[in-house]
Amino acid sequence: MTTGRRIGNVLMERLVSWNLVPRTVMLTTVGRRTGEERRTPVTLVYRSGHVFLVAPYGPVGWVHNARAAGTVRISGKVDGEKSDAEYAVREVTPLEAGPVLKDYWQTASAVRSYFDVPKGAPVEAFVHEAHHHPVFELTPVTAG
Repeated sequence: MTTGRRIGNVLMERLVSWNLVPRTVMLTTVGRRTGEERRTPVTLVYRSGHVFLVAPYGPVGWVHNARAAGTVRISGKVDGEKSDAEYAVREVTPLEAGPVLKDYWQTASAVRSYFDVPKGAPVEAFVHEAHHHPVFELTPVTAG
């Protein structure tokens, strides 16, 4: 991670903690090699009563950590409610990911250049992008 990205993450973490960035929360994963916590700002997608996490930059470190652990921690507003909870992750299929990626692309304009789709592209174009942008469905982990 570059110095600029680290500084950006620290700034974003502050803005998220003050609820100043819509749909953006702090994602905490546990390093698959180090066991250390890693925090990253992420933008969630809400679709049909489900919450999704998108990796706009591809299979970066947090993606590998989430896959390895099967869970992540989300801090911030989730579906309008303040949250600091653990969520199980399920990586969705490309067909499931297509509509989520399209919603994400329309919402998160800062990452559009990482997608190979033109403005107004149909969902099918986003289905083809799914291999480059992993999408996870989040399900709250209940204490039991």
